[in-house]
Amino acid sequence: MKDNSRDQNFFDRVYEVAKLIPYGRVTSYGAIAKYLGAARSARMVGWAMNASGKQEDIPAHRVVNRKGVLTGKHHFQGTNLMQQLLENEGIEVIDNQIQDLDTLFWDPMKEL
Repeated sequence: MKDNSRDQNFFDRVYEVAKLIPYGRVTSYGAIAKYLGAARSARMVGWAMNASGKQEDIPAHRVVNRKGVLTGKHHFQGTNLMQQLLENEGIEVIDNQIQDLDTLFWDPMKEL
C-alpha cells in the first residue's frame, strides 16, 4: 500500500502558498513548485489544485499554466466558473487565456 503522507504534506505546502496569491493576480503551477524547491513538480502542484475543491479558502482559480491558460478549468463546477472567478477579480480572459499575464503574474520567489 502506498504511503500518501509525503504527497499530502506537499499538497498542504502548495495550499499555503496558493492562499497568499493576491486578489486580482495569478501564478503558475511551475512558479509554486519552484518556490517550494520542487522545480520539476509543476504537475504535482496541478494535482494539489485539483484536489483542493473541498477547501473553500484555497483560490485555485488563480493558478494557471505558464502561458496563462486555464488548464484546470474542467475541475471547477460549471463550464466557465474558473473564468468567472477571475473576471470577478478584474482579470481579462480571452479564449481560456489570461490577458496581460506579465503584469498580473505573481511570482512567490520574488514576492515572498
